[in-house]
Amino acid sequence: MDSDPRAVRVRIEADALHLTRAQDAEGAYYVLPGADAADAADVADVAAGTTTASANANATANATALPLAEALHARIRPVGSAEAVLRGWARGAPPPCVAFEDPAALAPVRVRAGAIVIRDGRILLIHFTDEAYYEIPGGGVEPGESPRAAAVRELREESALAGAVVAEVARVWKEGRREHYFTLDAEGEIGPPETLDTYGGIPVWVPVAELPRTPVWPRRLAWRIAHWHRTGWPARPAELADSVEDLTAPCDW
Repeated sequence: MDSDPRAVRVRIEADALHLTRAQDAEGAYYVLPGADAADAADVADVAAGTTTASANANATANATALPLAEALHARIRPVGSAEAVLRGWARGAPPPCVAFEDPAALAPVRVRAGAIVIRDGRILLIHFTDEAYYEIPGGGVEPGESPRAAAVRELREESALAGAVVAEVARVWKEGRREHYFTLDAEGEIGPPETLDTYGGIPVWVPVAELPRTPVWPRRLAWRIAHWHRTGWPARPAELADSVEDLTAPCDW
């Protein structure tokens, strides 16, 4: 993650996290105290592909506070600092301050697209039996290709399903990558293993309700998918830094 000497203050009063509310082309987002709103708007440019001038021109800000249940699903920037705050808060020990961590401000070393396909309460995952973990179907975005097109292509290559994008629901920054995740409607059946490009993984259908207890990568996105499946998908993409390495440990932040 990108760090600088600034400390981001964590102010929680009456069980609510104090934030600055701002607006960009995609809607409302929130900025932690000590993280300048204009800097956060610059991050939005990198994430969404808009221009800095446009983001800054549209940004407005005001003080607000969110309880944990809302903060977990809000777009809070910088995303790396937000991960640290939410981790501590969800575990009952919110830190008084955290480092300014902003992976979204860096050009990604790789851009990945993932396809979220759910049928009859089950989600399609790729199971890597040798390493005992699962991941959402997807892969690298090729030169000249959009993340949306890459999600459709990767789904076809890894499962033989023909998909159509419904919506982008999350952007995840992990280990220098920027990952875009889309919900897709998909037709067809999983193809023969020898025809699929899964690098040794096996396409499987897993009950969505089991995602919080399943070693799925990326970890912070997995339990949110289960939540969204019950309560409704986000109106705009969630923004998450994910530094979780232990995929078997509980994660609800």
